Amino acid sequence: MASQGVNVFRYSALVAGLVYGVYHQSSLNSVAKRTEVEHEYARKERLIEQAKTEWKKRTQPQETQQQSTGLITDPENPKFDLEAFLKAQA
Repeated sequence: MASQGVNVFRYSALVAGLVYGVYHQSSLNSVAKRTEVEHEYARKERLIEQAKTEWKKRTQPQETQQQSTGLITDPENPKFDLEAFLKAQA
């Protein structure tokens, strides 16, 4: 038979192991949650950046289309041609 001192040591080790297991599991869960939040934040950043890029693409084509045709739309420019501008608008 085991003495009382050995039984106290066994149960103390068991309780200490359980406490350590709970602590370790909670620390692993918190790291996993933090990583998940960081990934979600990075995903949202990428989506915002893509949306900004798409917005620029949708608002810029009018300007780039006029530049690619060589049409000058600034009436203050000395090379401005009203007739060509009106034909392009029609």
